[in-house]
Amino acid sequence: MEAVLWIVLGVVLAVAEIFTVSLFLIMFAVGAFAAAGAAALGASVPVQALVFAVVSALTLAASRPAVRRHREKTAETDQEGFGLQAIEGSNALVLEQVDADGGMVKIDGEMWTARSYDGTQTFAPGERVRVIEVKGVTAMVWRDDI
Repeated sequence: MEAVLWIVLGVVLAVAEIFTVSLFLIMFAVGAFAAAGAAALGASVPVQALVFAVVSALTLAASRPAVRRHREKTAETDQEGFGLQAIEGSNALVLEQVDADGGMVKIDGEMWTARSYDGTQTFAPGERVRVIEVKGVTAMVWRDDI
């Protein structure tokens, strides 16, 4: 009977994990299933509780390095940015004259339509500019001081 209770607890924790997606409750579900195994082998309730606690703690400890690596990798990716965030602040090469009305630049090997961020500036082909922001599919550029 006790094994069934541990299995039910393990299933409840596993289902709750589906809704939280934190990968925290699943560790306790593993502990509950281990306690169910101990109950099926005839262990007393205190031993089952000890198995639950020890297995849960071990799974938490064993998974901690992987979780830490994942968090560090995610933090690095967030700092670098991707998509439009990665383009903003990058350098570009003017391909066609860029002014307040338009033009063409090359950013990381891709051609982009561009406009001068400051409507009074004009950039000739071959000049280096910096992408200040991206509006739609148009890069707003500024004279690069490098």
